[in-house]
Amino acid sequence: MAEYRIEGGRRLSGAFQPAGNKNAALPALAATMLTRAPVTLENMPEIGDIHTLLRIMQELGVEAEWTGPGQLRVCAANADPGSGVHRGLGSAIRGSVLLAGAMLARFGRAELPVPGGDFIGRRRLDTHFLALRSLGANVEVGDPYRLWSQGLKGTSIFLDEPSVTGTENAVLAAVTAEGVTVLRNAAQEPHVEDLCRLLAAMGARIHGIGTNCLTIEGVRELGGAEYTIGPDHIEIGSMIGLAAATKSDLAISGVNREQFDPLRIGFTRLGIGLEWKSDLLLACGSHGPVVQADLGGEIPKIDDGPWPAFPADLTSVALVAATQCRGTVLIHEKMFESRLFFVDHLVAMGARIVLCDPHRAVVTGPAALRGARLESPDIRAGMAMVMAALAASGESRIGRAEQVERGYARLDERLRELGAAITRMP
Repeated sequence: MAEYRIEGGRRLSGAFQPAGNKNAALPALAATMLTRAPVTLENMPEIGDIHTLLRIMQELGVEAEWTGPGQLRVCAANADPGSGVHRGLGSAIRGSVLLAGAMLARFGRAELPVPGGDFIGRRRLDTHFLALRSLGANVEVGDPYRLWSQGLKGTSIFLDEPSVTGTENAVLAAVTAEGVTVLRNAAQEPHVEDLCRLLAAMGARIHGIGTNCLTIEGVRELGGAEYTIGPDHIEIGSMIGLAAATKSDLAISGVNREQFDPLRIGFTRLGIGLEWKSDLLLACGSHGPVVQADLGGEIPKIDDGPWPAFPADLTSVALVAATQCRGTVLIHEKMFESRLFFVDHLVAMGARIVLCDPHRAVVTGPAALRGARLESPDIRAGMAMVMAALAASGESRIGRAEQVERGYARLDERLRELGAAITRMP
């Protein structure tokens, strides 16, 4: 397993260009299964999860070629569901489940193993299969999951929770279903919007994009398209948190202003300066951020939730940033019961954190962190550990670097460009 070796205590500077949104790129790949025509995807992040999903699709007969940096041409003309999704590859990532809706719509059947991914708590699939059943699919729950249909038909669906991948699977299945599908309580995250806009470019008829109610008029077939994946707001948030953790000033390009407010509300509670200069977002941490108390001097809270709330994937980042901000804040992770367990490692580094329960942590800063040997438990906690190591004095080693690289492309190279002392050891 690879590891990062980091010498902390350095201030960073420079401009950071976020990669394409990982959580938009995965369903976009699944969407290419719906057509025989080639689809070109721009601004694709070259990360571990994308390469794994590509290998799964290639096992199913899909042709894919990187035609330039971040540019991927995919053609599923010869795709065949065969004996189903490769067990070893499919169980390695969460994104493999996105093939269920696309394969059902195109081939009338799908077989896939229980998906893997980060171990951050229970991640139910009920929403996916309830929606697909509503569209006319038969679902056999087991390992593997087996789904089949004699033809999907549009209907009215109220999702039992605004699941992102559940919404995406329902949309992928509905775009070529007979009739009209009304999908209520749909997830509104930027990556869901990206998927819908790609499908629209391929000929789908989707109304209400960006809202929690999607109306989908089924079409007979989809065609090819060229589409550019939007910037990864999780990478953007990670750099904002990094600026605070290392007391640095960083410029971030390519930020979608319409998608920025949920991040701004969370990070400004930590006192991180955020301002626009032309088309750049400046994250200012060199002044030593001070936590902004609620009215009456009450301890503020940063809590996550479905979009447009503060993203769950940034709670680990916000928590590490808070260790270097003056004051006390409550971090409330509402969505995953195991996501905050990595804070024990931060406490061992010198952070002042009280883990109240699996969902809540009280953080008081600034704390003098010291280097340590760590191991990445998941993508986002791994990035948070990298941030803590860069803020700490002395050397840190972070094992399972490939776990972080499932979501962050060339992380060590891009951090070195900002002045970080980080080396990847294979």
